[in-house]
Amino acid sequence: MKIAVLPGDGIGPEIVAQAVKVLEVLRADGAKIEMESAPIGGAGYDAAGDPLPDATLKLARAADAVLLGAVGGPQYDTLDRPLRPERGLLRIRKELNLFANLRPALLYPELAGASSLKPEVVSGLDLMIVRELTGDVYFGQPRGIEVRNGERVGFNTMLYSESEVRRVAHVAFGIAMKRGRKLCSVEKANVLECSELWKEVMIEVAKDYPEVALSHMYVDNAAMQLIRAPKQFDTIVTGNIFGDILSDAASMLSGSIGMLPSASLDEHNKGMYEPIHGSAPDIAGRNLANPLATILSVAMMYRYTFADLATADRIENAVKKVIAQGLRTGDIWTEGTQKVSCSEMGDAVVAAL
Repeated sequence: MKIAVLPGDGIGPEIVAQAVKVLEVLRADGAKIEMESAPIGGAGYDAAGDPLPDATLKLARAADAVLLGAVGGPQYDTLDRPLRPERGLLRIRKELNLFANLRPALLYPELAGASSLKPEVVSGLDLMIVRELTGDVYFGQPRGIEVRNGERVGFNTMLYSESEVRRVAHVAFGIAMKRGRKLCSVEKANVLECSELWKEVMIEVAKDYPEVALSHMYVDNAAMQLIRAPKQFDTIVTGNIFGDILSDAASMLSGSIGMLPSASLDEHNKGMYEPIHGSAPDIAGRNLANPLATILSVAMMYRYTFADLATADRIENAVKKVIAQGLRTGDIWTEGTQKVSCSEMGDAVVAAL
């Protein structure tokens, strides 16, 4: 199993180092794993003048899976837009055709007190957000900033083709089949033609999955319902920008954005695995970050790309064990629990393995 390791910027190298510890345990137990690292984001720009260097993309193409940390930092904000770290992240998703982004939000019982919502609202939470990742307003053309009638105008294009919606719909329905057989499609069809097409295609694809109950919700209502009564949802499917926003909101239901892993898959289940959080430059280099989302992303790698459910369960159970032991990084710490560093949390998961 060839894994491209892309630590990235900010806290990326710290959290990826803990996930690599887990992979090294699995390798010591007999798993045939090859790992090779390369720069991306700001680190890619520093190394090669490009947020996605050619060598990094070549490595990612050759790998069976990609493990990514995070990209970005304030020192890169003045670069021309094509050179900024985030462009490297968008480009690798597009170049590898990683169109289906899976973002689970699971609340561990011990972390109910760390959620910003009341425990009775979030206890038992277990939902999956399927976000389309290579279309929508992030990639639509035309886009830019230009002068019109003497003033600057910024413009972006929200765009989806029928085939783009159809393929992510099949992924979402397939996942819903393995979960609670409830799928909520989130869009804004009352005002956006792009969303109108999205809804029509979802209804068409639903005919192939009669066991799944399909519902529809406008994104503004979905944002409210996610905070009001999140346990009404089982699987959510939505477009790129709506999914970006809703999944970050869902992260706070689980106690911290530092707890949420993600998988970005192509049509053959090759994937890039990363925590959903950013590079957190304010705590970078201080050994404070929560590595659990990155470690859980490795579990998702085994579940979706390597189809090794036993190893995925083993990693997830190790995380459950350290949470049950009362170990907490600062983002999920509450009174009466033990605060640990990023590396100490990684070591605890390794011990639990």
